[in-house]
Amino acid sequence: MSTIEIKNITKIYGAQKALNKVSLSIDKGEVVGLLGPNGAGKSTLMRILTSFIPPSSGSASIKGFDVQEDSLKTRQYMGYLPENNPLYLDMYVREYLKFVLRIYKHIKNTDQAVRNIIQLTGLGPEQKKKIGALSKGYRQRVGLAQALIHDPEILILDEPTSGLDPNQLVEIRQIIAELGKQKTVILSTHIMQEVEAICGRVIIIDKGKIVADDTTANLSKLTGSTLRFKVEFKETLDKAILKKLPFIKNAVRLKSGEWLLEARDNKDIRQDIFQFAVDNKFHVLSLSQSEQKMEDIFRKLTKK
Repeated sequence: MSTIEIKNITKIYGAQKALNKVSLSIDKGEVVGLLGPNGAGKSTLMRILTSFIPPSSGSASIKGFDVQEDSLKTRQYMGYLPENNPLYLDMYVREYLKFVLRIYKHIKNTDQAVRNIIQLTGLGPEQKKKIGALSKGYRQRVGLAQALIHDPEILILDEPTSGLDPNQLVEIRQIIAELGKQKTVILSTHIMQEVEAICGRVIIIDKGKIVADDTTANLSKLTGSTLRFKVEFKETLDKAILKKLPFIKNAVRLKSGEWLLEARDNKDIRQDIFQFAVDNKFHVLSLSQSEQKMEDIFRKLTKK
């Protein structure tokens, strides 16, 4: 049995169908990136999973328990960071985390649990401040801390790095990546580099439907991307020479001796390039495959 099961979930708001018969399953230990344009249905799906709103039809379960019929049970297994990160601004950081922790009856040593989560999320310097006095980045850390404080098996994070500066962003990504080794994580984000750095699986939603569900590598194949290779020659070559080669579909000069070569028939042409250089007494300074970025895949799958 999968940790998370979603079967034919539909959610309708008035005349708008936010989700349209969405089905998927997520196993224990998976770190899943949930992508989609604004209004695609990502947050709606997360709110249904966390029992905040009911589906119009279909069902969802956590560890075999229905999220509507057994909502108190399913919430014990998960930590949730909503996109708008609602917090009690008049409470102090430590006070707030203790307050959240008291909701979960199975935690015995609350002081130690609070100390651990403050250290994990880097809240130490700000722990004695009121939440309302914190920067947006540190408020986001408090939101992440409350989602983690009861050590849940499942983490559902809606835009967890929103508002963080570059240093904080890297730190939070590292925390999520480390947690992903032990927990099931669903991560919604608009930062494509984040998905590539953290997620082993990507689900793309567009107009309430799943348009892709696979690994990054397999999504590249799904979108019909052409293999490209970046090569730098010591010599300055003419484009016409490269275009005549039977294994090259197109060649784009990046700078003096550096080229982006598009392979014909989606073939790995690195050996052909080296052989061409040897035959013509050219010197190859560097050669690497240019991978298609998640941003390109996202645009291709969700374009109007």
